Amino acid sequence: MNQESLNRKARGLFVLFAAGLFAFGLGGALLLSPSAQALGGGDGGEGDYGKTLKEVTDKGYVQCGVSQGLPGFSNPDDAGNWSGIDVELCRAVATAIFNDPDKVQYSPLSAKVRFESLRSGEIDLLVRNTTWTFDRDVALGLEFVGVNYYDGQGFMVRKNLGVNSSQELNNVSVCTNTGTTTELNAADFFRANKLKYKIVAFEKSDEVVAAYDAGRCDVYTTDRSGLAAQRTKLSNPREHKVLPEIISKEPLGPVVRQGDEQWADLVRWVLNATIIAEELGLTSANIASHKNSDNPKIRRFVGSEGEFATALGLEDNAWAYNIIAKVGNYGEIYDRTVGPKTPLGLSRGDNALWTDGGILYAPPLR
Repeated sequence: MNQESLNRKARGLFVLFAAGLFAFGLGGALLLSPSAQALGGGDGGEGDYGKTLKEVTDKGYVQCGVSQGLPGFSNPDDAGNWSGIDVELCRAVATAIFNDPDKVQYSPLSAKVRFESLRSGEIDLLVRNTTWTFDRDVALGLEFVGVNYYDGQGFMVRKNLGVNSSQELNNVSVCTNTGTTTELNAADFFRANKLKYKIVAFEKSDEVVAAYDAGRCDVYTTDRSGLAAQRTKLSNPREHKVLPEIISKEPLGPVVRQGDEQWADLVRWVLNATIIAEELGLTSANIASHKNSDNPKIRRFVGSEGEFATALGLEDNAWAYNIIAKVGNYGEIYDRTVGPKTPLGLSRGDNALWTDGGILYAPPLR
């Protein structure tokens, strides 16, 4: 091979080498891009990690998105004081951060606008009897961080309709909310069972209740817990009944924006802490007596061992202790908001601890 041939071969190898480097660099950038966006919130800067907690700490309260009035879940009294199982989770998050359950402001939201309110930053946290689904978790830029109530969709009818089963619901009008999974579940049910129906939908829950109460539809459908709650608002609650069938899975839980894993972890472990406390037998009444326990599980929970607060971006290692002391464990919260002795009268059912025949379960704190 002469010199010219050698030169041509060298130049060819160089071109191939340079092209390979370019392709590797471009491919590497493409491969790294999603992770970089996930970690950095897609803004190309320092990212959103820790951003929400800092904003909440700076303003001094948690802005919590709740329903516009659903007894047992999130409902204001005449003085504007909010209560319910969703409200208690908002209060627990505030307690973890500020050691004060009252450092919460509530944004009543319709089902239609709740997700945009969270995405836009109008609220820090959405706890609004919201069902965890694939599309909501993956496609909306949101993240579900747990389940605080396991539910299922059902139907309520007037007793004088003469219907005892959802299979008898044919040629009926059905009242429900827009912007929910309820419409889709109802469509699936009636289609699968070859039953004819007509949806009568409203944006606000109180509008749905008023329409059903006024006889504008034959059936009211939503989560069974919601039916129990809204039944208390009817003119004559005893004239109505909830049919026995459950037509869907409705895991209801708190939602945060994607991209800020610290905030997601914080809300997730606040919920977990209420469940773990019930597993350990820790209540608002007895937790003070366990502060010097020899039980390693309890010592980790009350903050005597480990540095769990730092990992969550908190300063007080007794964050979980404070939640139980000031808000209570999951069982206490359930009993005073939706339990058998409340107007809703809901038994624990699936929401009982896994050790008591339910499916309520939290990962270990260790």
